[in-house]
Parts: sequence; structure tokens; C-alpha cells
Amino acid sequence: MPGACFAQAIKIKNDPQKKKIVFGNEKIQIALDYDQKAAVSLLVVNGQKVIEGDAGVYSQISIKGTTYSTLHLSTDPVVQVKQDAVIITGILYGDEGLTIKENWRFSLTDSNIIFDMDRDFSKSVLAEKAAFPVFVFHDTTTWDGAYQDYGGLAWFYLFNKRLDTYGVHSSSSRFWNSKTDNGLMLSVAAPGNRVAMDYSRTAEDKFAYTIAVSPMEMLPRFDSGTHRRRFIRDSAVVWAPFNIDAGKTSQRITLSYFSFKDRFGRGKFVGINGEQVNAVLNTIARIGVIDKEHFGGNSWHTPYGPICLHEQYIAQLGLAINDTDYLNGYRECLDFYRDNAVKPDGRVWPRWAYSNEDMMPGEVNDKGFYEARWGYLSDANPDLVTNVAELYDQTGNIDWVRTHQQSCEKALDWILKRDSNNNGLVEMMTDSHEQKRGSDWLDIIWASYENALVNAKLYHSLVEWAAIEKQLGSPEKGDYYNNFAKKLKTGFNKPVGEGGFWDDENKCYIHWRDKDGSIHGNNMVTPVNFMAIAYGICDDDSRRKTILDNIEIQMQKEKLFFWPVCLYSYRSGEGNDWQFPFPNYENGDLFLSWGALGVRAYAAYKPELAVKYVKNVLAQYAKDGLAFQRYGRVKQNGLGDDILSGNSLSVVGLYQAVYGINPLYNRFYLNPHITRELAGTELKYNFRGQRLTIGLNTDKYVVSNNKFVIISKTDFGFYSSDTMLLYFNGSSDHASLEVRTSISGMLTLDIKRWDPDKISWTQSAKMGQSNVSYESNVSYELNDLKRGTDYSISINGKLVKQVKSNTDGTLKFEYETNKRVDKIVITAAGRGGYPHRLISSS
Repeated sequence: MPGACFAQAIKIKNDPQKKKIVFGNEKIQIALDYDQKAAVSLLVVNGQKVIEGDAGVYSQISIKGTTYSTLHLSTDPVVQVKQDAVIITGILYGDEGLTIKENWRFSLTDSNIIFDMDRDFSKSVLAEKAAFPVFVFHDTTTWDGAYQDYGGLAWFYLFNKRLDTYGVHSSSSRFWNSKTDNGLMLSVAAPGNRVAMDYSRTAEDKFAYTIAVSPMEMLPRFDSGTHRRRFIRDSAVVWAPFNIDAGKTSQRITLSYFSFKDRFGRGKFVGINGEQVNAVLNTIARIGVIDKEHFGGNSWHTPYGPICLHEQYIAQLGLAINDTDYLNGYRECLDFYRDNAVKPDGRVWPRWAYSNEDMMPGEVNDKGFYEARWGYLSDANPDLVTNVAELYDQTGNIDWVRTHQQSCEKALDWILKRDSNNNGLVEMMTDSHEQKRGSDWLDIIWASYENALVNAKLYHSLVEWAAIEKQLGSPEKGDYYNNFAKKLKTGFNKPVGEGGFWDDENKCYIHWRDKDGSIHGNNMVTPVNFMAIAYGICDDDSRRKTILDNIEIQMQKEKLFFWPVCLYSYRSGEGNDWQFPFPNYENGDLFLSWGALGVRAYAAYKPELAVKYVKNVLAQYAKDGLAFQRYGRVKQNGLGDDILSGNSLSVVGLYQAVYGINPLYNRFYLNPHITRELAGTELKYNFRGQRLTIGLNTDKYVVSNNKFVIISKTDFGFYSSDTMLLYFNGSSDHASLEVRTSISGMLTLDIKRWDPDKISWTQSAKMGQSNVSYESNVSYELNDLKRGTDYSISINGKLVKQVKSNTDGTLKFEYETNKRVDKIVITAAGRGGYPHRLISSS
């Protein structure tokens, strides 16, 4: 059918002589060859040729060592062109014993191209590899990477060898290029079947993206006996053979364009390299997501692919990644961990991996969760709870967190029972470092008995979970956890001579105490001391200052770009022998995974130091992508093939502690520690389906959406719906002001003062697209005032009403606003008259 069809941005042009048809919309164009083949030979995304060649997109299957594909057909398929569709039928391939018939239909709209594939097998087969279809892109530089539907990332920077292959269980891939701003979303629907995908650098140095559709979930090919390995080298076959039944199946692939900056842009950065911030959060921060339901800090690229459940910051990463797909994917992951990684007695399995090489003999379950051979890593229990709590803060889904109540209680109760001497400090599974077993994240440092690192993590999880218990209607359980946290804090802060962790001689918190009372790890272990400060355990200003100043003095002395795991050496025998002499590995190297804690500790004290180390990490990313496990102390060079997503945590700390971005279960809480050089930063942030704009200056903080604006000189919380705005004064978790209005434009509140005696703000309205001035009714409810107290309300300097707060400390009134700026002042024990514009009060 020769000729061309046009419908708005849709174009279709068929050339029967060359047996090629070109079609597409404004953003995506496709050329398809049908000369004894059925294959896409050209794919253009917003002007960028991403596929070009005879074998661009096609179907292929390997059976018993023989490969069949739509690149080689015995006859030409039949092509039909409709106004907004291209239909290819009669795509036959196989051999005398097997016939595979496919029909393709490309339906075009202004925004996407829908690729429907019907497939019919003449008999059942065991497929060694199937591509339904495969997209062969130019090379690994065509796209920076691809995000999966659960928020993971295939980062093509890491495909540094031919036949590097990574397989995932996802129904979509979102390819993106940060330089061209082009993005291509490919989503797959296959009713009645399961979808898997893999990404492979080909032997010809192209880049292949393969979609597999099967009746059952695809099983990884390796390793024998475990079948958990998602990333392989020297082969393009990552999945085990699978059965395909005779008969028909259907699938739909939707191709759509997106602007990477529009979808993942984070706003305007001042005083810091915004491109590097974006790059870190778009890549290394996600690298620990190995597959659906398998989130951790170690990358899928790591040879044995471990997941450490004893890491408290996986949900925290989502705060700065700020992608709903990541949050939803991690929610499913935590559900999986709840059901499979918690033992009946409440002990949390601390690890999962591709292989069993890291496993304590016999200590593994059928899903691959295990105890590490280095020792019983007890921080897995509080860390699982912390991640549940912090994900809940980001989503606000109380129904979901309720499903984790029992498992989190079990996890906490298991470790709380390990306080045998009732001093508030829980004990590890070993009594002495001479047993040569680890008990925390620093797994080959032989921390035993009362471990400050584990107890600090436990304190944090107790405080977070206690608040959730009360929201779930269990105040007694919440009080129990709060009281234990208080006791832990008291014991933690005691001098070592009194059974605590504070070493006054060395001016630091120690790492652990053996059961015989001997003190170990008094070498300024930075994770312990940063957690003590950042988590609020250390509330002694002089201690905080001494710790942070002493760390910075040593940093300056050595000119280190990042904080080492300890400033000075552990003593001989306190860790695995090969870590000596100092510095080496967990005895003194630079592990960036503690960056968020370091930034948070300094942000409240000297934020300029926090920013300095964030910038150092960003500069290092520009050099090497942070694609290492750690950095050596002496040369400050990248070491270890165990790439950690935690290398991004300094940037997460920038977001949370310096910019002050804290999504909480019932509000967006803004608590900046901004420096002058960062003033003028304006961030875009996704929060509960809204796109917020965050304005940051040294004396002016702003949160806005398309309906409301709040301005304040101090920290505050923000929450809104279409007709309601909530203002939370400071860190209060109870709304201080509720505003309801039907205004069609923007309503701005500039908070000037907020305390029980006097409250004031200015208010202005912008009425939609029109410049016509009209009035709109606004109702106000103020909370947490003095109970049963008279308050005077004045507007624009005019005393309008005296209102008494009720027994709950609540006051209500209404007012009609227009485009002008109104100054509203509410003062305790004031008196005044009735204004003509005051509608009602109570």
C-alpha cells in the first residue's frame, strides 16, 4: 500500500519497492524493513538516532543450540497501512519441526507508539534464550541508564566489558540520556504471563535490551543450586531455560518519550554543582537495588551481589532520589523482607547474596537470606525497623505500616531482650573480641558484648517506632519503646568508668566494651560518634563541639576529602589481622556510606563544613563515578569492586540536613541549615502526588505548590489539598494553623511570628488567570494556643474581634480576602470591636 498518511503529528510512509515503511509521531520515528524479514532498522527519539542498522528490533529464540529470528523469513510478511496504524502479518520463522507465527501492529498517537505482538507456537519448546523482542542500541553511550518499574537502575557506565549482562524482573524500562535530555519509556503488558528483561553489551560492542515473556517467573541461570545471580560476565544468557507452551500469546509494548529534565530535574542549585548532585542521585544512589524486592546498599555489579539488611539508610536514600517508583518498589521489598527475612523468634537475617560464599555454614533459608560468616550482625534488627519507619514517613501510608507492626515489634523485642544486666545497653552474641567475630556493619572488627554502634542504631529505631506505635493505637507499646530509648541514652552517655561509652580521656564515644569490662575502639570511630550526635543521643554541647572539632583538626592535618571510618588505629587483635598495619579497610579507610550522618552532625554545628565535604564527594564523582567500595586513606584512591550506593549518602545528607527536606507521615517538614553560598537555591520536590517548589535563603524559607505558599524565617511543616492548607509551627507534628478556602488562584501566607502569646502573618491572594479583583472566603483554625484564653484579632492594624480559645487551645474565625496584602495579628488577652468584614467567629 504505497503513499503516506498524516494525522496531526502522526506520519506514515510506505515504500513497497524498498520494502520499508517509516512511521511515527513528533517525538518517536521508526523505520521497519519487511524484505523477507520483520525488523526495525531505525529508531529516532526526539531527533537522536538510538537504533540504526539491519538488526535493530526483532524477535529471536534459541532452542537446542539453534537460533530462529524474524531477521530471516522464508517469505515477505504482509503490510497494511491505516490512518494511525501499521500492521504486519504473516511473520513466519522456525524450521520443519517448529513454526512460530507473529503478527505485529503499531498503533500511533500523538504521545506514544503502541507495539502489539501476537505469537503462536506450533508446539511446546524449551527456550534457552528468548527475545520478544530485542532492541539493539548503538552502544553503551546511547543512554546513561535505564530505570526499572520498581525504581532500580541499569547503569550502563558499569558495563565495562563485552558480554556483561544484567537481568531483572520488571515490566518497564525508562531509558535516559542526561546530555541530550532524551528519554524513552518502554512498558510491557503480557496478560497471563510474566515479564523479565536483560541488558547486555554485545560481542559486537552494541547494547542489547531484551524482553522475555514466560508463563512462570524467570529464574536466573546461575549459580547452580542457588539461581540468584542477576549480573554475569562473558555471556548474554542470564536466565535459565524455560518452557513455552504451544498456542497463542499476546503482549503490548508502549513506547513513549519523556524529557529527562522535566521528569527527574531537581530545580536550581546555587553554590554547588547541580549537575553533579543530579548525577549522583540519578546513578550511584540507586545502584544497590538489585532486582524487584531486593534492595540494599551493595550493587548488582558486585561479584557476589550481597544485600545487607543491617543498613539503616536504604529508605533514607529515597528521600533524595525522590521517585515514587523507588518508594513503591522499596515498599514491596520490605513486604518481602517481612515475610521471608524475619525468623520466628524475631531475629532478622542480616544478608542475602547471589552465592553462599559469605554465609555462616548452615545458616541460610530457602530465599537466600543468611547469617554472615564473620559473626552475628545484630544491627540488622534495628535497621529493618528504621527502614520501615522512614519509608512510612515518606509515603504516609498508615495502612501499609500497620502490616509491619507485628514484625517490627518482634525484631525490636528480640534485641531488647539482650540487656541481661538491665543497664539499658543491649549485648551482642559474643562476649569478647578474642572470639574474633563481628557484630555490626564493620563486620571484621571484632566488636562484642556492649556495642555502641549497634546501640546507637537501636536508639534511633526505638524513637522512630515508638511514635508509630502511638499512631497505630498502641500507646502502651510506644511508651515501652520510648522508655527503653531513654534508659539506653542514659547508659550510653555515662563515662566508661561507670559502664557507659563516653571516654573522657580520648574525648570520644568508644566502639564497644567486652564482658570483662575492657574498653575497645577508643580510636574515634566516626560512625559511632556521628550517630551519637545526629540521632540526638549526645545532647551535651561541649561534647559535640569537642568531637566535631577534633575530627576536623585531623582531617585538615591529613588533607582528607572525606571522613575515615576511624581517626586512629584499632589495637592489634581488635579486628581481622590483614587490616593491620593501620590504615587498611575497616581500620582507617574512607567509607562514604556514613556521609549522611557526618553531614547531619556538622550541619547543626558548622554547616559550612558539612557543605565542604559534600562538595568533595561531588568532585570525586566527577573523577570516577564513586564506583568503588571505599577510598584508601593514604592515596585517597578508589578501592574494592563491591560498589556501594551509600557513596551517595553525603548528597542525601545535603538534602536532608542542609536543605532541610524531611517528608514526614503527615506533612512536609522544612528545617534548613543553609549557608550564604547556597542562598537562592530553589528545589523541585515530589511529595504525595504534588510537585513542591522549595525556596531557600538565609532568612527566608518557602514551600509552595500550585495552590498555596508558606513563607517563614524558621523551620515549619506544610501540607495541602485542593481547598485546605496546614501550617505546622517548627517541628510540631500537630497542625498549628488550618486554612480552608475555595479560592481559584494562589494563597500566600508569610509567617512573621508564632508563639502562644502572639501570632502574626501577612496574607495575599492571586486570583487565577484573571486580574479582576474579587473576594473569597477563608476560614482559619489555630491550635495549641493557651486554653480558655481571650485573644484579640486585628487585620491591617484594625482590632476586629476578641475571641476566647476553647479548652483544647483552639480558636476559629473567618475572613474575606482579595488580592491585596492583609496583615493578620492575633494577640493573647487583647480587646477590640467588630469589623464589617468579619463573617463569623467561634
